[in-house]
Amino acid sequence: MNAHQLQHTATVLQQLLDFARPADAVLSAYFRAHPKLGRQDRHEIAETAFAALRHWQKIQALLPQAARDGRRSALAALALGRGIGIGRLDWLPPEEAAWLAGIKAAKAALPATPEQMAELPAWLVATLQDQGWSMDEVVAFGRSVAQPAALDLRVNTLKARRDNVLAQLQAEGLAAEATPYSPWGIRLHDKSALARHPLFAEGSVEVQDEGSQLLALLTGARRGEMVVDFCAGAGGKTLALGAMMANSGRLYAFDVAEKRLANLRPRMVRAGLTNIHPQRIADEQDARLARLAGKADRVLV
Repeated sequence: MNAHQLQHTATVLQQLLDFARPADAVLSAYFRAHPKLGRQDRHEIAETAFAALRHWQKIQALLPQAARDGRRSALAALALGRGIGIGRLDWLPPEEAAWLAGIKAAKAALPATPEQMAELPAWLVATLQDQGWSMDEVVAFGRSVAQPAALDLRVNTLKARRDNVLAQLQAEGLAAEATPYSPWGIRLHDKSALARHPLFAEGSVEVQDEGSQLLALLTGARRGEMVVDFCAGAGGKTLALGAMMANSGRLYAFDVAEKRLANLRPRMVRAGLTNIHPQRIADEQDARLARLAGKADRVLV
C-alpha cells in the first residue's frame, strides 16, 4: 500500500464504519465515484477495508475511537488484519510508524475474551452459546468466516466444458482449480477482475458460489421439464437451472422485485438461454401462480 491508497482507504472506512449500508455497496459506490483508481489501487483499498471489518473486535479494543478515525483504522487493519510489517510502510511519518508499533505491541496484551478470540461481536458469541455451541466451536466459526472468500465461477455447459475453461485460466497464470463438489465450478484464489474477460463476455462462465451451484443441482432439473425458480433475484441459480435443462422446457423466474429481474435479462442473453420466462409477482398468492398449480416438475424456493 502507498500513501495515495491509504488516504482513499481512510475515506472509505469513514463511510463503512457507521454500518449504515452493506460494505460491498459502499465500496462499489466509492469506486464508481473515483474512476481514475486503477485495478491495484482498488484491490489494496478493498482488501484493507474488509480486513478492518474482519478484525474489528481487535481494532476497536485497541483504538476506541476507531469509527471516527479512518486513517488509524486503516493502518491498524494493515498491521493487525493483513499482517503487513511496518518496514513495508517506510513512507509513513515517524510519529505514525511509532504509533503503529505501539498498537502491534499492545495487541499481545489484549485479554483473551471470547469475542477477541473469535473475532465476533459479543452479542453473537452469546447467541451462539445460548444455542448450545461450545466456545471452541464459536472460535472455529469466527476464524473461518474471517478468512477472505475465494472467487467461484460456474461454467455454462451450453457453451463450454469445465476442463477446457480450467486449462485456459491456468494457462493465463491464474491460480484456478476445480471446485470439490460442483461439477461445473472453478475456484480462483486471487480476486481476478473477470468482467472484461472473453470467457465472461461470451457467456461461458458466470460468477457463482459453489453453494448456489449445489442448490441448483439438488433440484435434479432435466430437459423438457417445467421448472420454477420461485425467488429468482438476479437469476444466478436460474441460469444454472436453464443450462441443466439444456435450454429446453419452460423455466419460470419469479421475484417481487422488477429491478432484480431486469438484471437477469442481459445475463440470459449472454448465456444463450431462451427457455427462461422472468415474471414479477406481487406476493406468494399472485393469481399468475394459480395457473401453474400442479404443473411444475421442480420448484426451487
